[in-house]
Amino acid sequence: MESPLRPPAEPDFRLIETLAFRPGQGFIRLDRHLARMARTAQKFGIDFDRADARTILNASSAEIALRCRLTLDANGKFELTTGDLAANPPVWRVGMADQKLSSPDIWLRHKTTRRTIYDKARAGLPDGVDELLFLNERDELCEGTITNLFLTMPDGRQLTPALRSGLLPGILREELLDNKQVIESILTLTDLKNAQNIYCGNSLRGLIRAELVAL
Repeated sequence: MESPLRPPAEPDFRLIETLAFRPGQGFIRLDRHLARMARTAQKFGIDFDRADARTILNASSAEIALRCRLTLDANGKFELTTGDLAANPPVWRVGMADQKLSSPDIWLRHKTTRRTIYDKARAGLPDGVDELLFLNERDELCEGTITNLFLTMPDGRQLTPALRSGLLPGILREELLDNKQVIESILTLTDLKNAQNIYCGNSLRGLIRAELVAL
């Protein structure tokens, strides 16, 4: 069946993968990142050459930790930008975003430059807040501006919002699900407030312990 998705008209539209390079380890979760980009490219009918992606990435190896942003345009051309990867803070303070996500929005499932709602929320972070979490139209927890959400509940369950709530299938999230370290669940603000531990995480930075600011 022909895909209903098409690259939008804006000339700067790109698919995105952001991953870490660490000396002695190489690119973290590289195969998973390339597989996700390949899936999205197929959905949009964009040419994806895995060998070309690896070639451009391998040219960027260094003796320090790097933040690597690999993009793919509608013509199948890769571009890579890198920068120093700073150490994680010991804890993030998280609050709630004012705007809600729409769970049926297919764009939430793909990492592209169509990130206006996330970028606006992140640009408006209140003082002392490191991340904002989104709810959907049913008041279900979704994700942060740049992270997925993970909760440790009082009964020991490790939970992450279900994909059908409306969120990006993050690479770290994918790995934790595959390794049976977390399970998907429909989560609410009540779950967030009752959680024993809160973590925000992505493949670039791993898991960061979080504290909820007053709601």
